[in-house]
Amino acid sequence: MKKRKASKEAHRAMPRGANARHDLLLRLRRVEGQVRGVQKMLEDDRYCPDVLVQMSAIHESLRAVERILMKDHLQHCTTEALRSGDDKQAQRTYNELTELFYRHAR
Repeated sequence: MKKRKASKEAHRAMPRGANARHDLLLRLRRVEGQVRGVQKMLEDDRYCPDVLVQMSAIHESLRAVERILMKDHLQHCTTEALRSGDDKQAQRTYNELTELFYRHAR
């Protein structure tokens, strides 16, 4: 994971509801279990295509978490920044979104 440059201000997430946080953490725990399952499959010398199917499921699970986080960011953090009336903050937000979309586009 890249470290932010010291010149950039630190960002904090908008407070999430308990249900949203619980859902994200539950999904990540499932991914963790899937990864442990793949480790076990490799230890047991399981058939490569079977392992690859599980790897694909892990990727899809992580993409689902990304979608939830992106939607949350757009609905809360981005909306607040754009409605703030601060042109510099709005421009930073547009730049941030452009970079996020570039990195996560499929």
